Amino acid sequence: MKFVAVTSCPTGIAHTYMAAEALEQAAVDSGDEMAVETQGSAGSDPLPPETIAAADAVIFAADVEVRDRERFAGKPLVQSGVKRAISGAKEMLEEAKEAVRTGVPAGAAAGAAGAAANGGGGSPPAPQTRVAEGAGFGSKLRQWLMTGVSYVIPFVAAGGLLIALGFALGGYQVTDAPSVTEQFDWGSLQSWAALMFQIGAAAFGFLVPILAGFIAFAMADRPALVPGIVGGYIATQVPSPDAPAGFLGGLAAGLLAGGVVMLIKRWKVPRAVAGIMPVVVIPLVSTAIVGFLMFIVLGPPLGALTSILTDWLNGLSGANRVLLGILLGLMMAFDMGGPINKTAYAFAVAGLSTGTETSLQIMAAVMAAGMTPPLGMALATVVRKRLFTHVEQENGKAAWVLGASFITEGAIPFAAGDPLRVIPSLMLGSATAGALSMAFGSTLRAPHGGIFVVPLIGNPLLYLLAIAIGTVVTAVSVIALKSFHRQRSEQVETPATAAATA
Repeated sequence: MKFVAVTSCPTGIAHTYMAAEALEQAAVDSGDEMAVETQGSAGSDPLPPETIAAADAVIFAADVEVRDRERFAGKPLVQSGVKRAISGAKEMLEEAKEAVRTGVPAGAAAGAAGAAANGGGGSPPAPQTRVAEGAGFGSKLRQWLMTGVSYVIPFVAAGGLLIALGFALGGYQVTDAPSVTEQFDWGSLQSWAALMFQIGAAAFGFLVPILAGFIAFAMADRPALVPGIVGGYIATQVPSPDAPAGFLGGLAAGLLAGGVVMLIKRWKVPRAVAGIMPVVVIPLVSTAIVGFLMFIVLGPPLGALTSILTDWLNGLSGANRVLLGILLGLMMAFDMGGPINKTAYAFAVAGLSTGTETSLQIMAAVMAAGMTPPLGMALATVVRKRLFTHVEQENGKAAWVLGASFITEGAIPFAAGDPLRVIPSLMLGSATAGALSMAFGSTLRAPHGGIFVVPLIGNPLLYLLAIAIGTVVTAVSVIALKSFHRQRSEQVETPATAAATA
């Protein structure tokens, strides 16, 4: 059979391409044909229309909204999160084959497309899929939120690293530097530091509006972008710029804007008005409604809630900070780049804009905990090679670089093959690293970078020690669990072998 697939994840880096490779390999193993479109951070190379038309079924392995999904209309479709395709590509392929046998006849989309091209009056049918139609509100909500996060991350990386560079060049007093539009000396290092800081701060200023805008976009497509972005901006201004509704307000604004636009789209309007609905009526009405609700109804209480949470975090000390580090570590390692991991990461990034000591310690703990899983697995493959396959040993070599770069997804190939022993080990190591980082009081102003931003870390030597200890704990744990499992298997097999021989 012939299949086409689309893979995408919130960051568009690791999961996207690992899922594509897994699906392609599964098709090779089963003697089928598979063409995959990766909608990653570097953009995508769309599948040719003739390839889609010739396909028997479609597979979506995506944690964010698939772009231009109408191209696949009429094809039997199997849909899941991107992580499932990495560990269960063969099962998804079998589900796609079953969908071919019970779903829309192959070629329906091609026929509809051909009719449209020849002037036919019919429009292509909507994508047919039991999975998509049966998805609950929780699954849809998760996908909407992950779409917003995926568009925010480039702003986080650019803005955070520029801010960190500004601090590295000019010290903490760079925050008090005058605007570079008023005072800039080409030969002054302090001026260049102020420039880096102010550009980064400008990029950070877009975080909440972009988050809200693309949550709304995921819900109701392009007409929802304007009310979403405007609502997100209002969340940064109410009840006041010094105590804004922040990320909580951005989430509320995005969901609100998407919901309002979805309702407006259901209106039955005259044909003469339909043409201006997406560009005039929907943006006008939805922006007015969202703006009113964010300014008057939702903004002030959300701002108060944000202030309470900020004060609580700033009040953490001693054992409480260590417990927070443990929790963040467990979240970072549990799904290695999935929604829970991204929740912890988004929590840390949201605090960077406040610049408090506790928020900087949280960011450091999150990065330490995210680096530990790949590093620990890489160390385990070196210390006890015989417990790992040749492929896993090769993955271990790449995991050194991925872990050092703060790409937690480098541990996924190991977890996919042996989740019951690997995932608990990763969580234990990351919890250790997160707790030690908080206990040592290490701080981090950059939201990413791994070992490459160590010069920007407070207490860098203790921070590296926390990562090293977490790495060792991960390696020791996974080696112990795998060795115990192997011994139990040998003990079970030996009596059975003896009985068979007798």
